[in-house]
Amino acid sequence: MSRDTYLRLSLPARVQRGVLLAAARIPEAALAVLGRRAPVNSDGERVAPELVAVGWATDHVPGSDPFAGEVDQSRAQTDELGAAMAENLPPMAVEEDLLIDGPAGPIPATRYRSSIDSDGVIVYFHGGGFVTGSRISHDTFVRRLAHGTGLDVLSVEYRLAPENPFPAGVDDAVAAWHFAVDMAPRWGVDPERIVVAGDSAGGNLATVVARLVRDEPITPIFQLLIYPVTDATAETPSRREFASGYFLSLDGIHWFNDRYVPDVEQRTDPRCSPLLAEDLGGLAPAHVIVAGFDPLRDEGLAYAKRLEEAGVPVSLRREGTLIHGFINMTLISPGARAAVDRMCAEVRRALDEAPPSGRESIAG
Repeated sequence: MSRDTYLRLSLPARVQRGVLLAAARIPEAALAVLGRRAPVNSDGERVAPELVAVGWATDHVPGSDPFAGEVDQSRAQTDELGAAMAENLPPMAVEEDLLIDGPAGPIPATRYRSSIDSDGVIVYFHGGGFVTGSRISHDTFVRRLAHGTGLDVLSVEYRLAPENPFPAGVDDAVAAWHFAVDMAPRWGVDPERIVVAGDSAGGNLATVVARLVRDEPITPIFQLLIYPVTDATAETPSRREFASGYFLSLDGIHWFNDRYVPDVEQRTDPRCSPLLAEDLGGLAPAHVIVAGFDPLRDEGLAYAKRLEEAGVPVSLRREGTLIHGFINMTLISPGARAAVDRMCAEVRRALDEAPPSGRESIAG
């Protein structure tokens, strides 16, 4: 049992969890009725009504916006929100807290396995704008990912800004990749069946890792990129259309960028903005997920197009009714749960269709 991913909720967070649990019991038929009045975006998609409430609370309830103010407070809010949103899921067969040898010291990580056997590993990088987020905030999602794919999930707690600005997170992510390659045989897994994955900032790190290691003997078998940050310089229509009201705001994006990459000139570095990389050829097949009401939507769409143009096998899923951060909202959102099930199925399909590597795994 992981001790590092447990958080004892404060009294306000326990009250918040009670409200969320009540919201989770609203019948889907009732949500459908409420949804008829939900906002519609410029592409004709209608946002899920339960997520309208999340966006409204972020904007109007004091202390609910985790993307503003003091960094320590924002991190605490993000973790508490993640713990308050936690689902009751089946136990793991393996739940192991680990330390990775990183370039600036140990990198905490947790490995999850849902059953006795596993035939692959997902190296997972959490979201949070490179400033917030942790194994705690994403604990429910990575458990769902482990159960839904049948693979090990290595949840990595890379260094955060502003204490550790760009490229510290990238360096830690690459170290985590090499750790997984080295450890896979001890876990009984073929090192050539390792997926890189992440959401938002973590999606950025996942695809940056895939590019940085593409000439190494062992490379990722697949990329799972969930509403990834791909261009720190972007001024897209979706950033303008969803500047506020849908959880992640344009002000929040600027707040993150100013802390992660305070040197504006570094924001064009492809390790920061992978959309701006000259060559994306030779990367692992990718599945890109974007949300219909997300300021990051357009850069995710643009990155999928760049991968396709570079000859990378890529599939794209547009979750039109959802908002940024939906993978952490499965407690209250049927649409989010269905979306997570679909992405798990994509990972499973990719591994099932992959040719055998010829390597023999060594039981750990």
